[in-house]
Amino acid sequence: MIHPYSIAVSREHRRAKTDRLDTAPLKRAFLGWRRGERDHCSMAAIASLEEEDGKRPSRERETLIGERTRIGNRIKSTLARLGIRGFKPTLRTTAQRLEQLRTPEGAAMPPNTLAELRREIARWRLLAEQIREIETARRQRLEQQPEDGADPMIRLLMQIRGVGIETADMLAHEAFSRHLRDRRAVARYGGLTGAPDESGARRREKGLARAGNARVRRGMIQLAWRFLMFQKDSALARWYRRRTADARGATRKALIVALARKLLIALWQLVTTGQLPPGVVLRPAR
Repeated sequence: MIHPYSIAVSREHRRAKTDRLDTAPLKRAFLGWRRGERDHCSMAAIASLEEEDGKRPSRERETLIGERTRIGNRIKSTLARLGIRGFKPTLRTTAQRLEQLRTPEGAAMPPNTLAELRREIARWRLLAEQIREIETARRQRLEQQPEDGADPMIRLLMQIRGVGIETADMLAHEAFSRHLRDRRAVARYGGLTGAPDESGARRREKGLARAGNARVRRGMIQLAWRFLMFQKDSALARWYRRRTADARGATRKALIVALARKLLIALWQLVTTGQLPPGVVLRPAR
């Protein structure tokens, strides 16, 4: 039988060892930084309250859209179990059409299922209204032409054909509002750099590092595909078509990530230095 005191001592001993192991690297890093050793450690830049608050509308909208999509999928799956397809919850007459739905056998909707669908549609409408409020407030703020914060960058990015307000807002608040050192830091923060695996003489790529901002990575890959449609005569689009002239699907997907990385760096240079990417077409002035 193990004495309870020995268990308590063992736990305290393990906790003391763990604390010592956790704090020792931090102390060494701090002492090296105080001595001025180059590349001994790096300090993370903490965003201000205003910068963090500016990200909230875009992130909240992304969350609400995800919830709205899940509710729409649940409504469609519930109706599919009854053999009903083609129902669109986005219509204004959704509630009236719900009462008129019939199964393929001509039977009415079961009462519990009908009540569940009513609540789902009510939640879907509430989310749609909240999304509309966020978009209206953002549009009104941009129309006021403020010169502080990320709004000037958003208006500048929106002038590029193929870049919408959602992408411009995401890039301005998530990436370009940070003080990034150079183009390599921009690519790393966007999560669009490779992850090489080296062991002796063997070297292989393990795909994207996925250590950066996931929102920037997803948005830039989607923007890269749109960029090929709306900016066909730009230098970046011509570079992609030249590299993928005889390529297959896997190579095209790998090069679209390279195009997204180049495009992210080009847009960063645009908002920091005003240098327009070669061949990029702007929207006509209103």
